[in-house]
Amino acid sequence: MITVFGEGRGFRVVWLLEEMGLAYRLRPVDLLAGVEKDPEFLAINPAGFIPAIRDGDVTMVESIAIMEYLMARHGPTPLAPAPHDPAFPAYQQFLHLGEAGLAASVYFVVGARSFAPESERENWSAGQALDVFQTRLGLVTRQLARTPYLAGERFTAADISVTYALELAQHGAGITLGETEKAYIARTSAREGYRRAMETCESRKAWFARTPAT
Repeated sequence: MITVFGEGRGFRVVWLLEEMGLAYRLRPVDLLAGVEKDPEFLAINPAGFIPAIRDGDVTMVESIAIMEYLMARHGPTPLAPAPHDPAFPAYQQFLHLGEAGLAASVYFVVGARSFAPESERENWSAGQALDVFQTRLGLVTRQLARTPYLAGERFTAADISVTYALELAQHGAGITLGETEKAYIARTSAREGYRRAMETCESRKAWFARTPAT
């Protein structure tokens, strides 16, 4: 039994597990209450951030690394094109762009707009982070003008990575996406794996209800 610790970016992991049909349990982690009050979780990830997983004697952190591990260890799966597949370069690029280029930058925009003092909500660093997000988003838009999914004609784990980031931008930072990106999210979020993951991730589902996308 695979244990996923925490929602947030852990949604990517839960969605992947649903798509792969692997047994798992989600163990909530309340960051707002303070991880210092959660010694079981700190034993898994002493750095105190989510997500983390435990798979037998393996523990891992970082959502994209966890996804790659699960697909390699419990695959093969069509969610991860093989290196000789023509879809592989785009798959690799967008799998990592979803975090390194999109979610990691918009995370700081979310923090500034939601938690910073009023005078700091439009600070220089938040503006720089938003610029980084927007330039990387342009790569997504251009790719989706060519193909329905980021690696081509079929859905892959790259779409899990990027869909999470785009929804974070919508619901967390209040960023309005274009029609191309909205249509893409409609395709990916219509999948049964996504819907099952949303039912499992109750905190995320409640957050979406409080923060409708524009």
